[in-house]
Amino acid sequence: MSSATKIVVFKLKELVITGVLALLAVILFILFIIHITSGSAKKNADDTLSTFTPGIYTASIMLSGNTMDLEVTVDSDNVKSIRLVNTAETVETMYPLLTSSVKALEEQVRQKGSTDGITYSADAKYTSLVLINAIDTALDKARK
Repeated sequence: MSSATKIVVFKLKELVITGVLALLAVILFILFIIHITSGSAKKNADDTLSTFTPGIYTASIMLSGNTMDLEVTVDSDNVKSIRLVNTAETVETMYPLLTSSVKALEEQVRQKGSTDGITYSADAKYTSLVLINAIDTALDKARK
């Protein structure tokens, strides 16, 4: 074993290029980490924003050749009311469960905020399904 001193010679140009590349790698790594963490924070912030655009939204229903509108009023997070407008008396006579079905569905939608998991009586199954489809249409318009 010889303990001879070895001299290593570095060229200044090589040192500068290596230093600049190392600095760029560190900066890119930091920017990548910032990009990843800010993306998840932005998603969380979007989740806390409002569900609906406040307003009154309508969906048309055709029963016995008569068109009526189902009106859904929402604020930023809640369904405020659901009601039928432009209803002809003949439709109410032919569909006596229409008004009571709207009231029952309104109560459930106001509690849940959507039509998911809504229950309805077997007596008013088809009426309720038509109303639920109309409520979904109006709520889709209200969603951002």
